[in-house]
Amino acid sequence: MRFEYGTKEIEYLKQKDEKMRAVIEAVGLVEREIDPDLFSSVVHHIIGQQISTKAQATIWKRMRDDLGMVNMETILEAGEEKLQSFGITFRKAGYITDFAMKIRSNEFDLEGIWEKSDQQAIEELASLKGIGVWTAEMILLFCMQRPNVFSFDDLAIQRGLRMVYHHRKIDRKLFEKYRRRFSPYCSVASLYLWAVAGGAIEGMKDYAPKKKSR
Repeated sequence: MRFEYGTKEIEYLKQKDEKMRAVIEAVGLVEREIDPDLFSSVVHHIIGQQISTKAQATIWKRMRDDLGMVNMETILEAGEEKLQSFGITFRKAGYITDFAMKIRSNEFDLEGIWEKSDQQAIEELASLKGIGVWTAEMILLFCMQRPNVFSFDDLAIQRGLRMVYHHRKIDRKLFEKYRRRFSPYCSVASLYLWAVAGGAIEGMKDYAPKKKSR
């Protein structure tokens, strides 16, 4: 499945901001995969923390190939030692197992997350071991398809903003200006800023000050 958006969101962003209009027209439709299953999405995002996308994909494939379905039952049946055999660290295996145990004991109401506001959902998810605010925000976007996610803690989004708008630094006040401008479709703006940060438009540079060599 792909993150769904279309003419309504694109036209809104193009009308709100000329530079975003130019980016959208240069990049075209951005296709990003989502995982609509909340349990496997949480596990997937825990695995992906502080490792490369390629390493995350490799571990995820090993896990899927071995377990079949990634759900509470298969995680608890596997146990921490087997999870580590897929390439998951000891600490992350503990986080994933703890999450599965909280679901089994009904200590954590996973399905109830769907009914929460964005802020409530982020707070609930961030209460889990191994889930911070940034990870919770990514789950809202790439699992729940919430339309208005804009993560200050995402370095690539900050990079994209610097590149598109020629800023040397993005502080919280400046970030919130763009959040207000792109709302209620910040998630789609995020997709385009990630694309820019990843080099989708040739010749665009990062305006962050160069670090002085010692």
